[in-house]
Amino acid sequence: MSLAAHLEELGRPLVEEQLRHPTVAGIARGDLDEAVFRSWLEQDYLYLLDYVRVFSRLAWQAPDAHLGDLVDLAHSTFHEELSLHRSLSAEFGADLEGAKKGPACAAYSEFLLESAASYGDGLAALYPCMWGYSTLGLRLAEDPPAEPRYRRWVDTYADPGFAALTRRCAQMIDESGADPVRAESFFLEGMRHELAFWDVPA
Repeated sequence: MSLAAHLEELGRPLVEEQLRHPTVAGIARGDLDEAVFRSWLEQDYLYLLDYVRVFSRLAWQAPDAHLGDLVDLAHSTFHEELSLHRSLSAEFGADLEGAKKGPACAAYSEFLLESAASYGDGLAALYPCMWGYSTLGLRLAEDPPAEPRYRRWVDTYADPGFAALTRRCAQMIDESGADPVRAESFFLEGMRHELAFWDVPA
């Protein structure tokens, strides 16, 4: 079993836990309180800005074979994923520019930026976000919410293009020479941050 596949196996119970979380369950049903999703949008927008910085920090260390992929991941996050947030923010009344990081967002961002000081550690730390959202999107798309705004969110993460980026990230982990024990530790900590992130600040 490859390292990335091993990490995914470890992460599956935590994805199931995310699917049971009230915030994710509300998105799945299409009846999540708009105030909760508005707050989540603001927090995730701030998080994704740092996620782009993580890709950029890793790109500086990357072998030539990975450099273009990390630049593409940073570009896709900044221009496509953040565009979704800007679009949805208008519909939910989110204040992206005036938002402040809550404790979960600050802790997760700090963890990722520090992890990116080491190439292998950084890839393992960021993989829960890529793989986790791709997995959530595919699961939620099996019975998508009727509410069109939540459906757009699900469709973004269920998109085959996003799945392809996730698979490439998995390949880079396998090719990185990351220490398996350290990778497991950083991956699981990232998964714990992913779960905590759904506890949206009021």
